[in-house]
Parts: sequence; structure tokens; C-alpha cells
Amino acid sequence: MPVIDNVANDYIDDITFLAVAGRGDLGTTRDRASELFSDNLLWGLDDSIWGLYGIPGQPASVLITNGVVVDMWFGALAETEMRKRLDSLVANSS
Repeated sequence: MPVIDNVANDYIDDITFLAVAGRGDLGTTRDRASELFSDNLLWGLDDSIWGLYGIPGQPASVLITNGVVVDMWFGALAETEMRKRLDSLVANSS
């Protein structure tokens, strides 16, 4: 998650980053989120998201533009690969 938080700063004008936690209580999630995320990322706790997007576990990432899922991956990515995918999202969202 620190990679996403760092990368998010470079896309702050183009992409809204939302970290969705699940399978935990709000207090524990809030404490952990404050350790992992800066103000670059919004976060929420919503178990229903997992099923809506077919997410079997964390970490998982979903890129959405105009209400359409355009990319999805499970597991961590190298920063260069993540930036490549985010650049593509920005280019295709214009």
C-alpha cells in the first residue's frame, strides 16, 4: 500500500484513489488506514465491494473510468507497471 500512496501523489489531479477495506471492524480499520495512507488516498469500509467486483482477497486493484472497469489486478505490482496502467487510464479517460 505505501507504493500506491506514493504514486497517488503524482496523479492527484487526474485520478481519485479509494482504498476499500473489508472483513474488519471500523475502529481497527481506521487505525490501520492512518498508518498506511496519507491524504492522497480516500478510504472506506464496505464488505459489499468485494462481491461487486469479484475480489477474492487483498491486495486487489480496480481501475474505473466513466463507470466502466478498464483494468483489474490481484496482488502487488512494481511501481513502474502501476504507473504504466495509471497513465493508460488517464489517457483513455480524456
